[in-house]
Amino acid sequence: MKPTLSWSSVRSWSLLIIGTALYAFGLQYFIIPNLLMEGGVTGVAVLFNYALDLPVSLTSLIINLPLFFLGWRQLGKHAMIYTFAGTLLLSLFLWIAEVLVDRGWLTPFTSEHDFILVVLYAGVTLGTGLGLVFRAGGTTGGVDIIARILHRLRGWSMGQIILTMDVMILGISLLFIPKEKVLYTLVSVFIASKVIDFIQEGAYAAKAFTIVCQSPEKLAKDITRELDRGVTLMPAIGAYSGENKTVVYCVVSRFEIRKLKSLVRLHDRRAFIVINDVHDVLGEGFREE
Repeated sequence: MKPTLSWSSVRSWSLLIIGTALYAFGLQYFIIPNLLMEGGVTGVAVLFNYALDLPVSLTSLIINLPLFFLGWRQLGKHAMIYTFAGTLLLSLFLWIAEVLVDRGWLTPFTSEHDFILVVLYAGVTLGTGLGLVFRAGGTTGGVDIIARILHRLRGWSMGQIILTMDVMILGISLLFIPKEKVLYTLVSVFIASKVIDFIQEGAYAAKAFTIVCQSPEKLAKDITRELDRGVTLMPAIGAYSGENKTVVYCVVSRFEIRKLKSLVRLHDRRAFIVINDVHDVLGEGFREE
């Protein structure tokens, strides 16, 4: 049992370190040099950088620390340990990136003619970084802490709280950067959100088949034999006919979709098939946690 716990801890910390490093790199390499924006407390720190030339690493740490201690009191230390680590690691890597840029060892990527390329890579880099941090069970602090506290105390939606605060921050940024840059930022945020979902839900997409057919037991045996996949038989009652039925449920990889459809049609051409998207499949024959 101890090796499993140890490996889980190493994996979480590795994801947290890599994720915060990527996020810091994306900010210093793509976002700040091109006068783009970011949401949350990091966005506030970027605004201070634009307005007062304050380092993002120091500003984000100063803003996050009181929020962290508030979250520690309201949410408990177990819920905040990875958030605290993510906050410190992000500030550390932001500081390292700032030193590299100041000394000329890291040349930021800037473009005046192809901003789509900038926001595309910014979104992918930031989304990958945050996705890894979230996968480790941590956050980069800030708005997430406020949202969790208000959700617990008031029952407000965390998504709506985060969205409202991000909109406010982007609105304030119009005072310091051109509106075109804000619009480009929205594209970057959208791309980042999709990358985060992709990492959170898992790169391995699968399909779940729900099948109503004749002789479901025989079909289940054929699926097990031909595809080497587990099958679940679920009792059901037809609402219109009132007849007892058995529903076949099976999850397959996307490469096996066509083969399973052909197998079902070969078994019963009038079979009723529902196919649903499935993400992050855990278990035998798929990904093991």
